[in-house]
Amino acid sequence: MKSMYGRCAGIDVHKEILVVCVRIEGQELPVESFGATSAEILRLGDWLALHGVTIAAMEATGVYWKPLWNLLEDRFELMLVNAQHIKRVPGRKTDAKDCQWIAQLLECGLLQPSFVPPLPQRELRDLTRQRTQLQGDRARVLNRVQKVLESGNIKIAGLISDLSGVSGRKVLHALAEGKLSPEKMADLVDARMEAKKPALREALVGKVTAHHRFMLAQLLDQMKHLDGQIASFDLRIQEVMSPLEQELIQTLDKIPGFDVRTGQNILAEIGPDMSRFPTAAHLCSWAGLCPGNNESAGKRRSGRIRKANRWLKAALTQSAWGASRTRKSYFAEQFRQLSTRRGRKRALIAVAHSLLEVAYHLIKAPERTYMDLGTNHFNDLRDTDQQANRMVRRLQRLGYDVTAIKKAA
Repeated sequence: MKSMYGRCAGIDVHKEILVVCVRIEGQELPVESFGATSAEILRLGDWLALHGVTIAAMEATGVYWKPLWNLLEDRFELMLVNAQHIKRVPGRKTDAKDCQWIAQLLECGLLQPSFVPPLPQRELRDLTRQRTQLQGDRARVLNRVQKVLESGNIKIAGLISDLSGVSGRKVLHALAEGKLSPEKMADLVDARMEAKKPALREALVGKVTAHHRFMLAQLLDQMKHLDGQIASFDLRIQEVMSPLEQELIQTLDKIPGFDVRTGQNILAEIGPDMSRFPTAAHLCSWAGLCPGNNESAGKRRSGRIRKANRWLKAALTQSAWGASRTRKSYFAEQFRQLSTRRGRKRALIAVAHSLLEVAYHLIKAPERTYMDLGTNHFNDLRDTDQQANRMVRRLQRLGYDVTAIKKAA
């Protein structure tokens, strides 16, 4: 096979050792091993430079590839490869054979590199992903609060929609202190809940012991601590984002289902430079929001979406739920029509796909503004005969004998 790179290297990355194979004009040098410390990685860089290596490839092994990338990305062209794409034949698995195989595939140009953003974006990713983890921790703490309330026979979850809101926190702190009667605790809620106060007084009558009060106090302190951490991450993310990224956040915030945090999460994952994705379809495929392609013997098998960037996919699916509930919007109508035929989960992924396409075009051309197509967009594009036939079939399924006659023009 024709050689694409005259001097290249394959690196098998582990936690404490790096096994390296260098190929020069089709000839393979003896395999060398290096440690994973900074000094050893720099020594590896000097050894690669000594042999005139210009490009090196490695598997995406956990987080162990990051130190290597951070220290050598300025000296060599590095390629991070999905380990699933370069599996060897079973029964021939050693560290030396792995790095030799990587080097051989790289030399022939058979490796597909993964997208590794520049350092500022990688740092922004760390911030947004950690904030997402903290938000998940906060949700779990709120679930534990609900568990404590149920064990004390306090049934306020169905009356106060957000226990972490202002009214909910006032009631929870009062329960933790144990000094107020149910009547006085019900008076702590917002005036807009006046109609719910009689039911709330009844729901606050339970068997709350010292154990329950202690548990509630600890959980409320934990939630307060998490809220402080999330606020610190919000501030830090705002500080490290460039003026261009902050302008893009304001543009993305106009999309139904999006907010500032969603825009920050999406920009952290895909970046403001859309040149690496030729079209919106390429970006949606990379994000794992396209139907799977599994066909054999003329039969389509599973259309399940593939595994991809879980952080980006989670942000978009969460936004898709919000967009599907936005009144008089294109995405709400898209979700309604698809969910009746394909189910809610497939419809949700389709809405997330559409949201990412819109975000792609707005990021690629910041001068554009978002304009919702509205709920009538599908009806305007659909053939009138097709609409009529669908309505006739629906009435026939309901037991009516219907004949549609088109009015003369």
